[in-house]
Amino acid sequence: MEMEMEMKMKSSSSLVFSVLLLLLATDASLARPDAAANLDTGGLSRASFPDNFIFGTATSAYQVEGMADKGGRGPSIWDEFVKIPGIVQNNATGEVSVDQYHRYKEDIDIMKKLGFDAYRFSISWSRIFPNGTGRVNKEGVAYYNRLINYMLQQGITPYANLYHYDLPLALENKYGGWLNKQVVKDFADYADFCFKTYGDRVKNWMTFNEPRVVAALGYDNGFFAPGRCSPAYGNCTAGNSATEPYIVAHNLILAHGASSQRYREKYLEKQKGRVGILLDFVWYEPLTRGKADNYAAQRARDFHIGWFLHPLVYGEYPKTVQNIVGDRLPKFSEDEVKMVKGSMDFLGVNQYTAYYMSDPHQAPPKNVSYSEDWHAAFAYAKNGVQIGPKAYSYWLYDVPWGLYKAVTYVKERYGNPTMMLSENGMDDPGNVTLHQGLQDFTRIKYYREYIQQLKKAIDDGANVQGYFAWSLLDNFEWRLGYTSRFGIVYVDFNTLKRYPKMSAYWFRKMISKRHH
Repeated sequence: MEMEMEMKMKSSSSLVFSVLLLLLATDASLARPDAAANLDTGGLSRASFPDNFIFGTATSAYQVEGMADKGGRGPSIWDEFVKIPGIVQNNATGEVSVDQYHRYKEDIDIMKKLGFDAYRFSISWSRIFPNGTGRVNKEGVAYYNRLINYMLQQGITPYANLYHYDLPLALENKYGGWLNKQVVKDFADYADFCFKTYGDRVKNWMTFNEPRVVAALGYDNGFFAPGRCSPAYGNCTAGNSATEPYIVAHNLILAHGASSQRYREKYLEKQKGRVGILLDFVWYEPLTRGKADNYAAQRARDFHIGWFLHPLVYGEYPKTVQNIVGDRLPKFSEDEVKMVKGSMDFLGVNQYTAYYMSDPHQAPPKNVSYSEDWHAAFAYAKNGVQIGPKAYSYWLYDVPWGLYKAVTYVKERYGNPTMMLSENGMDDPGNVTLHQGLQDFTRIKYYREYIQQLKKAIDDGANVQGYFAWSLLDNFEWRLGYTSRFGIVYVDFNTLKRYPKMSAYWFRKMISKRHH
């Protein structure tokens, strides 16, 4: 990566500076190291964005809370999944993670000092209902009350997400979890409880984070919990990659619709909040200008974001998906169409990267699966030129123009819904030292260029109301465990001490209310 060379050249002059920074970082007052030219905002400031535009950070319960088997919380499918030897790097778990359960005040204080407006966090379903339904865990309910109340006390707006990959294990064991339609009612009941309990203070709700990832990684290749797939597509003990991803996606869409309906019928009038959903969207660019590659890229978009967004906006799956998947694709009844269509008040777009897509020019394979249904081939370079610099994660290339295209695509194809850029960021390796970790100039460049592209999309008419950086803290990064760091705050995984990185100070400078 070019940046590495740059960093080596800078390292001697910045040694003195980073020692200073260390002193600042260890000091609770978060003094401002504005002296650094490296904090160049590229002309971005609050004034670059519409009035009341929200800047926030995001995390998820299993990744940051810890207390996974304590405080009355029941196990989730991830607690079970991480027990499989070798599944997570170094067999790490979320048992302690970065212990936000006990350190939430410190974390919210950091957000406040950096000037953020909002915190997108997730509620752990099994911390509220240890068995998914029935008995309520009062300790868990009290934790989220403390978290929300402290946020509000510090002037941070809560954005609560109800589900981030962590289905209560009891429901998986009882009836197969997302494969069973019973989960739709159980999720709506859980959502209803949260609306009733926290809705006097929480006005921004999200039902699901990346339901596509839940369906595809959980049931097509088994890469995520519950780890189901056909034998041809992964090392799974059970599953069917041809049908299960579609059944799960269908139930997720219905669960979103049912929860949204509950909110509108029971709570909207009094609480005046809104319910959205968070969808991941990789931008798929045709590899060549040829018709076949353009069609392949469009199929990829339809099977990726369209799979969920199309039903929510138009009441049906994209035609390409219907035609290719045929009778493997579940159908919405008339009542379900009414419940699902128009059920989101806003759309969160999680956008990190872009890939080239091409037509594989070959017959579909014998083993049918969700990913094979795309009938599209991935490429990460064109004419020998990589699509962008690579972050630590194998899937993450730095492609800022992809964000512009992704947001503009949603604007043009889906009636310009109210949007949030609900996740965006990049990772460094987990083993970087504190000294290296704090000097995350590559991350600053990533954020600056992506947010510039977001501004361009907004200037061109996209209805985007907020931006959330992923993530506030280095944390448990699913299969990568603690070998990947996405935070703008460095966490020493041994002591759990927090140290804001240069990127945190960059955000502070960029979003400061009194911009100099």
